[in-house]
Amino acid sequence: MKNTLKKRISEIDGSAQRQYIDAKSVFTALEEATKNAAEVRGGMLWRTQNGTDYLIRTTKNRGQKSLGPRSEQNETIYREFTQRKQRVEKRVSDLRKELERHRKLNKVFHVGRAPEILVAILNKLAASGLANYFTVIGTHSLYAFEAAAGIRFEDDNALETRDIDLLWDTRKQLSFLAQMNDINSSFLGLLREVDPTFELRRDQLFTAVNNQGFEVDVIRREAKDGDPHPLRLTDHEEEFYAVQAKRAGILLDGEKFSTVIVSSTGRMARINTISPVVFASFKRWMSGQENREHFKRQRDITQAELVEEVVAEFFPHLT
Repeated sequence: MKNTLKKRISEIDGSAQRQYIDAKSVFTALEEATKNAAEVRGGMLWRTQNGTDYLIRTTKNRGQKSLGPRSEQNETIYREFTQRKQRVEKRVSDLRKELERHRKLNKVFHVGRAPEILVAILNKLAASGLANYFTVIGTHSLYAFEAAAGIRFEDDNALETRDIDLLWDTRKQLSFLAQMNDINSSFLGLLREVDPTFELRRDQLFTAVNNQGFEVDVIRREAKDGDPHPLRLTDHEEEFYAVQAKRAGILLDGEKFSTVIVSSTGRMARINTISPVVFASFKRWMSGQENREHFKRQRDITQAELVEEVVAEFFPHLT
């Protein structure tokens, strides 16, 4: 590593790097297996009606669909579905056990230091099928860049934050609502499954805060192309309103960055954020906003400088 970086950035040791690589491999295998398992959710069964056996496909929501009377083709469909379901469910089970083993090793080797609440929220979004509707922006993006580069930012002030900014893709509003209806929950309700103490702030309904003072902000691009405003995420009585943010459209349209982060307890989650190049450029712009608090502008500059150095050293292909 260049000497100019050593003062503000350090690489994690070799043992931690190797452990992260191994754990990430298991995590991504589990991601794929979970997607495969979703394709065989529900089940198949034979039901006799008027002396004839019919193959019935059931869904996770207790829906049922007849695939027709017993035949050689339907028996093959039933057999192959049942075998595949057993196979993928066993793979998911085995990989979860292996991931738990790696969680313990991650903790032993001090692989990560992302906040536990961040990891928990990201995993809840993934498990609910909502991860692709939100992009993490702001300070928490730094944990993604740390993990991908195998480094630590030595300036703790650069990482200091008590809130997570989730940029909601309003272009996908209809499919988002369909998914929320499928899981029968409000977005606030999902956060309460992570921490039941989350409550909306009455003075700013785009923010929920828990009993430890950790905040979740839901942000949207400035209204354009007929976007409705104000805009609630769902029709539930107690629900977020997404707040417009200046130039958020640039972040929404810009290059994305996705990797796996690790908490201090070894738990892992996929974080979908913005490219470090986009991050640094946006932070430079924010640091020039005169109506922004001075200490935040100073942190913006620090974060921009750190990420620019990381890009030059570890991600030159992104420039």
